[in-house]
Amino acid sequence: MHASQARASAVHALVARTGATRDGPEVPEIGLVTLRPPAGVGFAAFARALRAATAGIRAIQLERRAQPRLVPNDPALSAPETASGTPPGTTVEWWPSREDFFRAWDISQGNGAVVALIDTGVDAAHPEFAGKIAGTSDFDSNGDGPATTDQAGHGTHVASLACAASNNTGGLASAGLNCQLLVEKSDLSEASVAQAIVDATNRGADAINMSFGTDGTQAASQAEIDAVNYAYAHNVVLAAAAADQPTTEQGDPANVLQPTGTGPLIDQGKGLSVTAADFASQRAQFAGQGTQISLAAYGAFAPSGGPHGIFGAFPGNVTSIDTGTLGPPTVAPCTSCRTTFQGDARYAYLQGTSMATPMVAAVGALIRHLNPDMTAAEIIRVIKQTAQRPPGGGWTPDLGWGILDAGAALDGARRIDHRPPVAHLSAPAATRSTRIHLHWTGSDPAPPGLIASGVDHYELWRSVNGHPPAQIATTRATSAVVHGARASRYGFFVLAVDRAGNRESPPAPPYPTTRVARRRHRRR
Repeated sequence: MHASQARASAVHALVARTGATRDGPEVPEIGLVTLRPPAGVGFAAFARALRAATAGIRAIQLERRAQPRLVPNDPALSAPETASGTPPGTTVEWWPSREDFFRAWDISQGNGAVVALIDTGVDAAHPEFAGKIAGTSDFDSNGDGPATTDQAGHGTHVASLACAASNNTGGLASAGLNCQLLVEKSDLSEASVAQAIVDATNRGADAINMSFGTDGTQAASQAEIDAVNYAYAHNVVLAAAAADQPTTEQGDPANVLQPTGTGPLIDQGKGLSVTAADFASQRAQFAGQGTQISLAAYGAFAPSGGPHGIFGAFPGNVTSIDTGTLGPPTVAPCTSCRTTFQGDARYAYLQGTSMATPMVAAVGALIRHLNPDMTAAEIIRVIKQTAQRPPGGGWTPDLGWGILDAGAALDGARRIDHRPPVAHLSAPAATRSTRIHLHWTGSDPAPPGLIASGVDHYELWRSVNGHPPAQIATTRATSAVVHGARASRYGFFVLAVDRAGNRESPPAPPYPTTRVARRRHRRR
């Protein structure tokens, strides 16, 4: 008999012995056979039957079906960057692939996530913000118009990197893809910033982006510190830009989120202080460094050559960036910032830690909306923990915990399990035997998009004649035989404990009872 005939005969015999049906491909080169269990037979029981019926089975696995990878159709993701000095194959929007956003978007596309932007406002007439603005507040005392206008240009560009309209065949894709924006227009005074943080928290922001800062020569105001504490206590993820100069003092609010000396401590800080990396995955020459840095994201291209920064949306009106009147008086007019893309002149290349920060804030919002059981501290930690490490690993003063890895952060967050499992026990209402047979089932359900850790073991509890229950066993089994005394009543329940350590809450009494009958005496 040929080998192929022998394999076919073995498969036929296996199907006959187990009652399975063939349901998919067979690949003899790798020994793959696809079977469907008989009706009413679960996977675990079917796997045991297969192993009992046939020796030498290498693996039995429940088949999964993959989903197509999401690649947004925004042209900036695929259009070649044409600036002189750009390496071949570089696209206009090159940073999402570098920061693994395509994997992140497979896990969460940001529906329902909200990023608050404390900045100079947003040009709401820009097509990148169509249907994206969930709310606005104006805390700007300078009289620069409502929050839906932007005379500076800074807020519009930053907002587009966080939550521009995406996968809509036009313009760029944002880090938060389908997320919504809360526009908190501010004059960046301490009182205005504190008011905006609290307002964004009260309006339900998942994350707050703060692409601004002081020179750090004076301590942050108590109002700003209190506002940060308020947002942190409400589990809002805060991200602030580090300095746009190579200093170890990042100024506030960055140094409030990650105080001096705490950067190397992964569990320290109330938010994320973000420095800028360049196309070479090095700290940008202009960007802050030192122990106030949490991590980096891309905020520049190169010291020379290539585009002048990160591509993003820009207002239609003349801005302070165009005229050189935003920031210190030494800033020259930005004559090379604006660019026309697909015939629309409302785009620009800007560089800075301001551009890196909204990428991080958007990831914070995606995680918080994906796994609402996580605290802000846990979200901050997972973003640091999953960052792309510099050579040698660990924290460094140039890039903190590394460069943002959105895909790894989302994947890590969906595996953090805070939901307890559930178990259901069945017991006889009455028995004439002193051997009481108990059976139970357990499961570890997870919210959509999350991966449960799975049931690890069960606690078996017993109450005797109405007395308080006591634990009588810890087991991974799903059945037990318990010995009882005659003329007694027993209440039983099981508590499931999962691999993450979550424990099911005990049920309230009264518990379902089993009555053990008295022995009947025979007449002589």
